[in-house]
Amino acid sequence: MMKKPFNPNFWSWLTGIIIGVFVTIPATQFLYSKQNNPYATIETKFKVMNQILYYVNQLYYDNVDMESLMDGAFEGIMNQLDPHSVFISAKDQKNIDEMFRGEFQGIGIEFDVLNEYITVIAPVVGGPSEKAGILAGDWIIEIDDEDAQGIDRDDVYKKLRGKKGTKVDLKIGRIGSDPFNITIIRDDIPLYSVRASIMLDDRTGYAWLTRFSTKSGPEVRKAINGLLRQGMDRLVLDLRNNSGGILDQAVEVANIFIAEKDTLVYTKGKYKQAEQVFVASPRKGNEEFSIIVVINRGSASASEIVAGAVQDLDRGLVVGETSFGKGLVQRQAGLSDGSAIRVTIAQYYTPSGRLIQRPFDNDNDYYKEIYEKDREEKLDSLKKLRPPFLTRKGRTVYGGGGITPDIYIPWKNDITKTTRSIMTDPKRLLFNWSNTYINSNNVLGKYKQFQTTWELSDDDYNNFLDYLSSELKDIDLDEIKKDEKYLKIMIKSEIAGNKWGRDELWGVRITTDSQIMGALNHFNEADAFLVQSN
Repeated sequence: MMKKPFNPNFWSWLTGIIIGVFVTIPATQFLYSKQNNPYATIETKFKVMNQILYYVNQLYYDNVDMESLMDGAFEGIMNQLDPHSVFISAKDQKNIDEMFRGEFQGIGIEFDVLNEYITVIAPVVGGPSEKAGILAGDWIIEIDDEDAQGIDRDDVYKKLRGKKGTKVDLKIGRIGSDPFNITIIRDDIPLYSVRASIMLDDRTGYAWLTRFSTKSGPEVRKAINGLLRQGMDRLVLDLRNNSGGILDQAVEVANIFIAEKDTLVYTKGKYKQAEQVFVASPRKGNEEFSIIVVINRGSASASEIVAGAVQDLDRGLVVGETSFGKGLVQRQAGLSDGSAIRVTIAQYYTPSGRLIQRPFDNDNDYYKEIYEKDREEKLDSLKKLRPPFLTRKGRTVYGGGGITPDIYIPWKNDITKTTRSIMTDPKRLLFNWSNTYINSNNVLGKYKQFQTTWELSDDDYNNFLDYLSSELKDIDLDEIKKDEKYLKIMIKSEIAGNKWGRDELWGVRITTDSQIMGALNHFNEADAFLVQSN
């Protein structure tokens, strides 16, 4: 297990806080009375709250939604703690439970409401819809003999989700065929945290982990084993905009890359039960391939645990942008009405002893700071003020706010405003055109050949521009033509997704990603860590 290195600056700082706490106790002990006893305060304030509620209920000129009023009061209590201690309403808690449990029950489609119909963007792999033959681009005309045109998004969930084993009768529309009826038996639908897993070339694997739910560890392991079977000897692990999740799953994912008995993360809190040390199990780890972890300002909490372990233990290279800086551990407690609170119980530390949590004294700026354009420059200028720590091989890394990447690679996407509006248009214009294209053109061969050699012809691209003109009357085609290369790749990715699946879509789309493409230029540095560890 990697020992926490002695850091004079850190321990002086910590000792100063401890001394400051203990020297004030004798001086203030005689002042401790019922007035500042927390339980007495709670009792007094409960009486005041009851009075407030009584007067509001009796005197307020209009009807009051007491449930919303009380939920707001509970939120106010949690807001006085830290930015990550929160109250969760009963309705929100139900959705969160599904997300972190990693499954729900229904028919298994990723959908959008396009042209007034539920349109299948992709069937969930292994779900009931895929097994029944539903394809990307299909649209639902009727649900249980009721017209589904103009359906509201919330009604989609009500009508298509349901208990495992129940059936739903659908009428399906599909380009190039007559509408047909199909019966789907609802089942458990997995919510995958590995969004994509694909070989970028003969050597390089790519895995995109979007969150840490109860099944993330096994999912990542399965994805990496699949890539290894395809010849992977170097991996890009994409943790960008992954806001975290379950702590033990972060440990499971980090352990996949660590084959020695090292500390992966440890926590400190007020109570002994909140203090834990998570140590890697060598039999679970694999150090036979090099790794680059890509992070950005949206990578938080569990993502920072994984990136911090890889960096501190000199297992691989961390590139991208400085991460969010959330080093607080929450415990969730269910309440009697189905709501819950998530309260911070501890701080976590990376193997070298770094506390990653950003300061949050000025609560108003806590989230705003993340979006500042010159954030990286500001953080770099403050390095001298942040406590330094040493990795296992003696490299200097910094605590006090996020994981600083070994190599800074900014996000760049220099497309025009018009092209950006096309990409975010709610009509999903690229998806619709590509779906029509693949139903009227033969895209032959295997994915690898398509990935490396296929290009959209100029004639087909001009047809796409004609389609845009028919859908968006005021569109500036001259401006769009500046992004022809980018749009051709986006269309190619949609075709790949339609024909082969979600992994293949991202395998094409990644070629426009400045951070991933930039990361591929640094495998020499990542390979060096592999040589050191062997």
